Amino acid sequence: MIAYRFDHLLAAGRWLSPGYVSVDGAGRIARVSGDAPDGDCRRLSGIAIAGMPNVHSHAFQRAMAGLGERRAAGEDSFWTWRETMYRFVSVITPDDFEAIAAQLYVEMLKSGYTSVGEFQYLHHDRDGTPFADPAEMTLRAAAAARKTGIAATLLPALYQNGGFGGAPPEAGQRRFVNDVDRFMRIHEAVAASCAGNPELAAGIAPHSLRAVGEEALRTVAKAVGSAAPIHIHIAEQEKEVADCEAWSGLRPVHWLLEKMPVDDRWCLVHATHMTPEETRNAAKTGATAGLCPTTEANLGDGIFDLPSWREAGGRIAIGSDSNASVDPVEELRWLEYGQRLRDRRRNVAGGARRSTGFGLFEDAVRDGLRALGRGEGLREGGRADIVVLDVEAPLFAGQNAGTFLDSWIFSGNRPVVRDVFVGGAHVVRDGMHGREREIAASYRAAMRRLLAS
Repeated sequence: MIAYRFDHLLAAGRWLSPGYVSVDGAGRIARVSGDAPDGDCRRLSGIAIAGMPNVHSHAFQRAMAGLGERRAAGEDSFWTWRETMYRFVSVITPDDFEAIAAQLYVEMLKSGYTSVGEFQYLHHDRDGTPFADPAEMTLRAAAAARKTGIAATLLPALYQNGGFGGAPPEAGQRRFVNDVDRFMRIHEAVAASCAGNPELAAGIAPHSLRAVGEEALRTVAKAVGSAAPIHIHIAEQEKEVADCEAWSGLRPVHWLLEKMPVDDRWCLVHATHMTPEETRNAAKTGATAGLCPTTEANLGDGIFDLPSWREAGGRIAIGSDSNASVDPVEELRWLEYGQRLRDRRRNVAGGARRSTGFGLFEDAVRDGLRALGRGEGLREGGRADIVVLDVEAPLFAGQNAGTFLDSWIFSGNRPVVRDVFVGGAHVVRDGMHGREREIAASYRAAMRRLLAS
């Protein structure tokens, strides 16, 4: 048992100043208190909060951040960006992918993410030939997670079609495509690799309604049982909504709710374009909206209707998606700022009982952990996933627990994450990850090869 003393601790919705956490040998929180425990106690000056879950990541896209910022001929959009992405993935090897993922996960940990949902659809070799182990690429993400110490929910993606109604895949999608049997072999191999490791979990990710047919979607959702998380891209783009209506007569969220037994295992990634009725009905299922504001802005997707979703009781979580930005502060800030710009008012996500920053943070932690199958957060019995902010940072000067989270999210851009624990393991100390130099060297080498290609 190891006990820690923090200047300030946010646990189970309340601040303790000072606060004490005792962690058992299995990485679980045995005790949270405002009173010192018996025996030795390690003092870590700072503001201790729950680690943020990142529910939606495509690790390989970190390596192409900044490479798609030249306007394509004609109207530039998500669909033209996608062609750039297809060209980029055509040269990535398994070693490249692992190096990229490891670099990304170090960046996530240093910014305050302690767990990630890796939505992984890059399955085959560069020419589209299946690997001997069909789970090769997703297992490389697992290796990167083990190397860095981040907790990961591995979400291999089923991708079958090039568009709604079973349109054939395009050439750029050849590395993604599997039939149901091969996909289930991937899922089973990934689940086996997670067994016995409390920091790894397995779920599935039917990529989208345009990429997966109804029968296949129903089959894989049923096959993984009643506990595995199910994540799906949905209603991200207006063109996607129009194409779905042309194919089925229904909008994507309407179709999904009518055809599938959506419940609290599901994470609806983006869900940007919903009608008021879809919003109410989706919220009732207990599904989580996986929101990725920096990517949604980068790709020109649109703005999620947060007030209507929350009024309907909907759950929210955040993700870094394309990883153009890797910072929970920026995702939470832009989740709120997008609403302010659209509605031309302030503190849209705030309320009478909670400040805006506190409310967004608490909801994203609680609902994000549920979406990743990761438990209950910083409380007794939970995994010891803890982020410690530098209480001496200028942005906290003269402040107290009532404003810490608002200042972190809405005040400045200097990094203030000093220490990070995942499952009780101290993976970031004084702002440095123990393996970051080695991992960065591998990443630089991979990038030189990729860009030379």
